Amino acid sequence: MTQVESALQGVITPEMEHVASQEGVGADFVRQGVGDGTIVIPRNRMRGNFSAVGIGAGLRTKVSASIGLYGEQANVDTEVAKIRVAVDAETNSIMDLSVSGDIDGMRRATLDVSSTPVGTLPLYQAVAEASKKYGSSVRMKIDELFEVIERQAADGVDFLALHCGTTMDIVERAKKEGRIDPLVSYGGSHLIGWMVHNGRENPLYEKYDKVLEIAKKYDVTISLADGLRPGCLADSLDGAQVHELVVLGELVRRAREAGVQIMVKGPGHVPLNHLKATVTLQKSLCKGAPYFVFGPVVTDIAAGYDHISAAIGGAISAWAGAAFLCYVTASEHLGLPDVAQVREGVVAARIAAHAGDLAKGHPGAADWDLELSRARKLLDWQKQIELAIDPQRAEHMRKTRSEESSKACAMCGKYCAMDVVSKYLGTSKLSC
Repeated sequence: MTQVESALQGVITPEMEHVASQEGVGADFVRQGVGDGTIVIPRNRMRGNFSAVGIGAGLRTKVSASIGLYGEQANVDTEVAKIRVAVDAETNSIMDLSVSGDIDGMRRATLDVSSTPVGTLPLYQAVAEASKKYGSSVRMKIDELFEVIERQAADGVDFLALHCGTTMDIVERAKKEGRIDPLVSYGGSHLIGWMVHNGRENPLYEKYDKVLEIAKKYDVTISLADGLRPGCLADSLDGAQVHELVVLGELVRRAREAGVQIMVKGPGHVPLNHLKATVTLQKSLCKGAPYFVFGPVVTDIAAGYDHISAAIGGAISAWAGAAFLCYVTASEHLGLPDVAQVREGVVAARIAAHAGDLAKGHPGAADWDLELSRARKLLDWQKQIELAIDPQRAEHMRKTRSEESSKACAMCGKYCAMDVVSKYLGTSKLSC
């Protein structure tokens, strides 16, 4: 049985038990969420032992880090180093988005190294193989696409991102929208190119039952990718984006009926005043399926600082109900991230996720902040460092930016704010 089938039959699986323990909620709460589709636990039945992660309503907001082989200079060892640092920075999942080189080898290395759920986008590999075999991705055979999907599922991938809802009528609508950036989805652009060149409907939509068959066989979670996601603020919530979301809602229903776990991917580029509406619309049209957003960045001018822009958008999206945040690194829109930027991107996304959980009053979320605040009042630097979201960076800054021999912070020195407060408010006196 799949996780969904087990949940609907009242069976609490070991994965549900583990998620409940990690989240501090009842196992039956998790079972009900998996059963009604508002929670997913990406866990391929072919995967070895790793820590199951729950994503969805009533659980902590999760984050994902993306790596992969891009271009001739990419190599597996470099990407494995990025995986290790992302896991060390406490990402909740890894996505291998390789588009070139030894894609099979990279995926299998990712599955071996990562202790988290692993996701992929099979269309990337299908495009790469068709381009190599035929000279162009538009000559890709439908059977070849599905062979790649099954190959990746058989390897143990926990969730597959698939552009199942990008239909021909939505493409026609997009042509009339007058978008600033018509297409920014790598997979979506290749898929639409194939559709237009061959005059055929999207095979992932046309043969969606086959997608569900493969997903059910391996108990893989589907992540419905949005081929027409907006690529700039000006295109946010246009007709093509909303039309595709309506189709995705129908595909969510069919997956649930088939006993397959499913979540929905989202934008992208969203102005602050569209964030709540974007999440609310998805929740309504997709009947509460977990929403996996890419950032989202809230301004188009933050090149070099897009991890900050994405953290702003991610925090508000999480507050509004998004369940899963894909990290964005400082090199987004400019180039590929190095190891340090991967770590920075994970931490920025985790800050956004936690801020969102605080804002929506998630049980226990404020305890972490409260404990650190108490340590700060006591000038307990070791405790503050241990409780920081990135202890490694906090410790480095403490050692290099202040006098280690002093209990005071570098800013206040002998004019300790805590000491002043203790005198005037009658709290226990502290001395710097």
